Amino acid sequence: MLTVVLTGLRDRWASFLGGFVALALGVGLLATMGLGLSATLHAPERPPQRFASSPVVVQGQDRLTLDVRRGPRTVPVELRLDRPQPVDGRVLRELRARWTVTAAGGPDAVGVDAPAAEVRTLVGDRARVLTGTERAQADPDPDRDARALVGLNALLGTSGGVTAFVSVFVVASTFAFAVALRRREFGLLRTAGATPGQIRRLLLAEAAALGVLASAAGCALGALGAPLLARTLVDGGLAPAWFTIGGASWPFHTAFWTGVTVALTGAVAASRRAGKVGPTAALREADVDADALPLGRAVLGTGLLLAGLGLLVWTCATEPSALLKRKTYTTLPMLLITGVALLSPLLVRPAARLLRSRGAVGTLVRENSAAAVRRTAAVAAPVLVTVALAGTLFGSATGVTRAKEAESREQTAAQYVVSGEELRPVAAPPGAVVSPTGATSVFVRDGAEAVVKYGARAVADPAAFAELARLPVVAGDLRDLDDRSIVVNEEFERHRVGETVEVWRADGSGPVRLRVAAVLALGTGDNGPYVTRANAPGSALDRIDARGGGAATVRALEASGGTAPSEHRPDGGNPQNRLGMILVLGIALVYTVIGLANTLLMATSVRGGELASLRLAGATRAQVLRVVTGEAALAVAIGTVLGLMVTGVVLGALGAGLAALSAPVVLAPPWAVIGAAAGACATVAVASAGLPAWRLTR
Repeated sequence: MLTVVLTGLRDRWASFLGGFVALALGVGLLATMGLGLSATLHAPERPPQRFASSPVVVQGQDRLTLDVRRGPRTVPVELRLDRPQPVDGRVLRELRARWTVTAAGGPDAVGVDAPAAEVRTLVGDRARVLTGTERAQADPDPDRDARALVGLNALLGTSGGVTAFVSVFVVASTFAFAVALRRREFGLLRTAGATPGQIRRLLLAEAAALGVLASAAGCALGALGAPLLARTLVDGGLAPAWFTIGGASWPFHTAFWTGVTVALTGAVAASRRAGKVGPTAALREADVDADALPLGRAVLGTGLLLAGLGLLVWTCATEPSALLKRKTYTTLPMLLITGVALLSPLLVRPAARLLRSRGAVGTLVRENSAAAVRRTAAVAAPVLVTVALAGTLFGSATGVTRAKEAESREQTAAQYVVSGEELRPVAAPPGAVVSPTGATSVFVRDGAEAVVKYGARAVADPAAFAELARLPVVAGDLRDLDDRSIVVNEEFERHRVGETVEVWRADGSGPVRLRVAAVLALGTGDNGPYVTRANAPGSALDRIDARGGGAATVRALEASGGTAPSEHRPDGGNPQNRLGMILVLGIALVYTVIGLANTLLMATSVRGGELASLRLAGATRAQVLRVVTGEAALAVAIGTVLGLMVTGVVLGALGAGLAALSAPVVLAPPWAVIGAAAGACATVAVASAGLPAWRLTR
């Protein structure tokens, strides 16, 4: 058996080349992404800077600790405050009475030159005592490294998932089409006495050998590509400057065995089909595909399609805000894509029949495409993947960004808006209305099992705020906001006007009981809550809205130290997110190119007799080439249409979700990106079909 397998791999290397390259590239990308992920799991330990010379640091409390219910027990949970609180004055006096105390740039922490155990005994639970590398927590923004890795972790995880998805798709499609081209070979083996089990074991052995070789090559590629990925992420602003690849070994093990599993999985269905080929049926079989959609594939495709549609509807009905998140609109369309791709043979003939042409070339393109369903579907499927990912990724991101832009414009009646980290208060000129606000947080219990931290806005002048704000109020009145009330959104557990909400302030003080003055729709996620400055200790002004007053208002706003907020990018958000989407789409496009080239090179190379018959029937060489390339272009067009259908469903669900959130519905199909992806697919497909046809018709 091993001799037959190795001989077959050597003699049919061209048929296996595409699968080998796709699998090796997939394993290489998985190893690269895994190495990147392992480097994001832990931020580097930075030496303390603010209190580098102090062996002990006493820091004010920076966490709110509350008890919640976990089953029959009550356990404490900690939530980080916006900023550490000042060290208690009594604690400071006691520390200074015994040791040397160093203050460095703020009342939130002090350095103490004393034994740590004695300091802990003195301080107790009135403050935090930090030693060793923990002292870095007293530096400005100590969580910046961890935050920098969160988005990078999500990006690499998503890219790895897309890589695994597309690699399985392409490898399985390659094996299936290669098996379809070898039906007569299997018929001869059956005639020579081979059993169906031997045919299946032969194909699985070929897949295992291919998987081991490709996975080993992929691991080598991953080792070379990981440092390059790290440099690219740093240069593109997706990773901090210190980000480097570590020496973890688990990504190589994971990638290698994933590659072998993908190869075997892709060959299982094809081997079962090959085992059913009879000794004489294969020899008599016509070139028309009569069983292009087996029952198992039809059932699986229908199930995945219905599951994808059901999840979209369920998410839109129960949690529409999830449709606005990148994780959702990146992963959920994969069910739809897989389902439509599996069912694509059902759509090939009807789609091909739509081509109306009176010429001989057009007729041959239409009839050949409709007859060779497997070949047409094998070309259309990877195009479907690329176009659908391009449409759903960029379309969803752009739609969410533009919806937020529109919502932001609709929520203020101000003529002038300035923003900045810490603005200086300004007096309202005569005839002007000025509404300063700042960022803060509130902590609210969500039942007995959880405490939720909400990003809130602190209103300095409730009357001016109510006059300038155009928030989506569903109940109550913004003019009722005062120091004893709060404006909430529909996400709050208690969101009826007049109800009392128990909240803890940004500095951990509380609880305070505030009356619900108004309720807002959820929108895209930035609607409320709102409190007054009395309930937002430590909040600094970061935005000023103003109307009226003419030049005097403009001069006052200029004196605040703020700048006019820049517009969002209209094509998918900030540059980092866009670069991440380009990375994901680039992976899919590379796999599509491999799949198209491999499928069409295999398919066209075995059509020598057919093309020779066309020449004998009077067709010129140019006409034959137009037929072959026209079939490839038609298959790409079918895949593009199917991809647009998936895109339309996903963007339609996004629009329904925005409408359910009372947010502006702004759908923006990325026609330029879709056109570029479809154009690249068409170019590769035409070239991959035309070149072997040109050679065969010499």
